[in-house]
Order: sequence, then structure tokens, then C-alpha cells
Amino acid sequence: MLITANTTDIILPFKKGVIIAYPTEAIYGLGCDPDNKKAVKRLLKIKQRPIHKGLILVAADFSQVQKYLKPLSEAQKKLTSPSAISYIFPARKSAPKWLTGDFDSLAIRISKHPLVRELCLELDSALVSSSANISGHPPAKTSEEVLENLGGKIDVILRGQIGDSQKPSIIRDSISGQIIRS
Repeated sequence: MLITANTTDIILPFKKGVIIAYPTEAIYGLGCDPDNKKAVKRLLKIKQRPIHKGLILVAADFSQVQKYLKPLSEAQKKLTSPSAISYIFPARKSAPKWLTGDFDSLAIRISKHPLVRELCLELDSALVSSSANISGHPPAKTSEEVLENLGGKIDVILRGQIGDSQKPSIIRDSISGQIIRS
């Protein structure tokens, strides 16, 4: 396992399909290359999360997730600024089912967390983002908690501070504005 505070250490392992734990706006997240089916399935197995639920992608900017989504309306385009809120957008038919699950949409967050943004820019990619925990258990808030709870199951821990949000991101529908998760 690699424990690092340097995002550049993660570039090569990322392309090989490793599972990364990293700080987000409120908790530690688990992520991997969203285009690597094997890595995503491994992440889901670690979390004991069913594939049908779908996943969130985080990115430094909208260009990193655009290929997965249908063209946005003008109102939806206004939701693509860095934020602690994840928005559900209609997905292209070509979007991988291992990301969308049973849905024809995909949750996206253009992160405002500096380490998430730096990581996505270094990787030149969006990142799968799911809480760093086994489903149903409390998410990790420190790299030490990640190591204690998931250390033998994941490949890389990026050390850093979580943001000041009190709970994981709100998820809103980009069309109706309805809150899906508060």
C-alpha cells in the first residue's frame, strides 16, 4: 500500500486500476478510474455496495465528465461550477452501466476541495467517488481511519484534510432541483 501526500505519486497506479482513498469536502472518499470496469467492480466489492445503485463522479472541471453526459440545458450548465453539491444529470447511452447502475443518469460533483481538484487535474480524469467505508458503516474522516478500516483492501491513501462540510454531499436532480440525498 502507498500512503502519500503527493498527488503525482498516484498517476501511474491510477491507470493500472488501483483503489484510492482521498479527502473530500466532508469525509474520505474511495475512488478509481471510472473507465476501468475491473477497478470499479473491485471498489464496489470492497464497499459491499450493489452495482445497481450507481456512483458519483468527482472532477476538477466539467470537461472531465462531459463524455458521460447528454448535452446540458442552459440551466444545467449553471450547476457545473465547483461546489459541495452533487447533481444528477442525464447520461449518454454510452455511459458505462458500472457507473450509472440501474439509472439513465449519473451523479456528478465538480469538487471545490483543493486536493480532489489537484488529483483530478494530475490524473487528467474524473474519479469515482464513494465514501471510504463498508456500506452501512460510518465513513472515514481521516487517513488513519481509512487505514484502520480498509487498509488491507485498498491500494493508495492520499493524506490530507477533509473540508469543512458537516456531512457528505447533498445530491440534487439537475432538472427538477429535487433533493435526492440531504
